[in-house]
Amino acid sequence: MATDDAKPTDARAAPPAPLPDHRDVNMPWWQELWRRHAHITTPLRARGLPCDIEFGLSAYIVRVSLPDDSCLIIGPPQEPPSDRPPGDPEGWIVTRERISDRSSLSERIYDSAPAAYPGGPEQPEARHGGSVQPLIEAIDHRLAQLGLLPHRLSPTANPPTLTDTTTHHTPKAPAIPNTTDPASASAYGDAILALTDQLNGSQSYTDAAALLHQIADPNTGLLERLADFVEAAAEKAKESEDDDGFDLSYDLADAAADIRKLVEVLDVAEDRMRALSPVPATPRPPAGPSRTPAPAPPGLPPAAPRRAR
Repeated sequence: MATDDAKPTDARAAPPAPLPDHRDVNMPWWQELWRRHAHITTPLRARGLPCDIEFGLSAYIVRVSLPDDSCLIIGPPQEPPSDRPPGDPEGWIVTRERISDRSSLSERIYDSAPAAYPGGPEQPEARHGGSVQPLIEAIDHRLAQLGLLPHRLSPTANPPTLTDTTTHHTPKAPAIPNTTDPASASAYGDAILALTDQLNGSQSYTDAAALLHQIADPNTGLLERLADFVEAAAEKAKESEDDDGFDLSYDLADAAADIRKLVEVLDVAEDRMRALSPVPATPRPPAGPSRTPAPAPPGLPPAAPRRAR
């Protein structure tokens, strides 16, 4: 068994895990579910872990295949069922499971779900609620211990989006002044204004999409970092042990969750912006004497049917 000293391959040199391959992937309802869980599937696929969306006991879950034939089940509490929409639960539960003729396994890795009843016991992760970043960190830690992490993201690596298979030309981010200077109180706001100016002056939809990537990347984008900052502010408010401090911490935690919802929307917007790039016109053949048209190429063989689940 590998230990924490194991050195997974750098994700910058490895492609993301393939998308699911079954008949449901072309259905609009399944694509919507995939979009709603992109904040989970995108970072895990960037680590080389294949993901799929399935229905559990009462809610949709993310199933993650692991190299040892076990799997991760990531989802909201199944009992009692939640009224919240898919991908946005009150908390997440992650278990590692394997059921075979030779052995069975069930290990809980993470549990940020609220108590099942008022005053009931909660896990330490419950303070994170529906936040995804601590969930991914817990998975990273445990799978690295077990030697089951195909490749781990470096702190500076940007994982690809769902349909992105090309290298981005990322415009240079504006410099941020020293915020300890009272004259620079609006430094971060000024940096975003500079980024907005870059977007207004971009010459292509590809450049505009690259700027959106800086904002919406679900791991290292500005909004994700902003959500981390607001969560840290919530923890700071809670340290006061004052009643209003606790109320403020809950409000800030809700605000961080709302920011991460924006990440989901804008992450898809990046791909849609890039798709607006105009398709080059097909050049016309030069004028000349008429020729007999070449025979049409033989038809393509029919596509192989998708493997049914």
